[in-house]
Amino acid sequence: MNQVKRHVETKFIHGSQRGETSTGAVNTPIYLSSTFHQNSFDAFGPFDYSRSGNPTRQALEDKIAELEDGSRGFAFASGMAAISSALLLLSAGDHVLVTTDVYGGTYRFVSEVLQRYQIDHTFVDMTDLNEAARAIQPNTKAIYIETPSNPCMNITDLTGIVKIAKANNCLTFVDNTFMTPLYQNPLELGADIVLHSATKFLSGHSDVIAGLAVTRDESLGEKLAFIQNSFGSILGAQDSYLLLQGMKTLGARLKQSSRSAQVLVDYLNTHPLVEMVYYPGIASHPGYTIHQRQSKGTGSVFSFQLPNRAAAKAFVDHVQIPVFAVSLGAVESILSYPTTMSHAAMPKEEREKRGITDGLLRFSVGLEYTDDLIADFDQALQTAEAYTDVKSSVS
Repeated sequence: MNQVKRHVETKFIHGSQRGETSTGAVNTPIYLSSTFHQNSFDAFGPFDYSRSGNPTRQALEDKIAELEDGSRGFAFASGMAAISSALLLLSAGDHVLVTTDVYGGTYRFVSEVLQRYQIDHTFVDMTDLNEAARAIQPNTKAIYIETPSNPCMNITDLTGIVKIAKANNCLTFVDNTFMTPLYQNPLELGADIVLHSATKFLSGHSDVIAGLAVTRDESLGEKLAFIQNSFGSILGAQDSYLLLQGMKTLGARLKQSSRSAQVLVDYLNTHPLVEMVYYPGIASHPGYTIHQRQSKGTGSVFSFQLPNRAAAKAFVDHVQIPVFAVSLGAVESILSYPTTMSHAAMPKEEREKRGITDGLLRFSVGLEYTDDLIADFDQALQTAEAYTDVKSSVS
């Protein structure tokens, strides 16, 4: 039978196989076994110990590899475990370029952990290809990118960075958490490893901590497999199952929340208290054209700038629908304060260099009715505006 070409939305649900082959079960079974009996003294089966491989985790790893059109997929205990394991492909004496406005946990790992192993780094504004090219050193072995970046939604030209990397014999790592395989496929643009905090959109229900990685070629996959097995920070069977279930609805979830995000962004762009909105779906965004070229959607995360901490606090205190929490990409809207949440590990002066000020809020749009979210934002901003005016007059 000829294989019919499938869109990514269909692949999220079915993948390359329909259900579990031995029984016909629609859902992948949860193999809660730490070890596996071997029938032969001389030749082991495909699974021997669940740190090295588990059938439920394997189904997940195969699925993300297919979705990202890569060679090998890997499931880790968290997004940071996936990122850390990929960066552990580097060796003492190597150098890595990292996008300036990177996630706070990645910043911490690069600046405080990698340095202990004599792996040097340079933070670079990846939106400027000339700056990135100038930052390459003789020992640069990898370029690490987030696009859109967290939380200021800056856009990196993936094709341009890949050209720089290949010209200098460097690997390219891309954190694709915000876009997912639904909207962006970095491996198709030449990247070597794509990474996900699968806790976010791929799971979608605030119930799993997980990380995923996909390599473009088999040889790099073998190296990352060695790191995964040696480091041991693998995703358990139960969480692998939950993540597989969550991924089935990603297409519907992300499309709906992205439509709502655009409506909310348009509303905020005209509000007098909002100083700036960061979202690649705005035509005036400096990376708009590049993002349109390399992505199929604009996503459901945006950040917005209020005048100061007092206004941000008043907004958080009075908004009613979203949860105020760390994380993003769930069915419920999540409001975050990067200064004390996602980027708390970054020193204040480093945050401010990156535009992460005390008035910045990040919003991940869920599946609530859009008009309800706007009405909630409107009353909270009115309160924040009045509160700010009072504070200003007192000072």
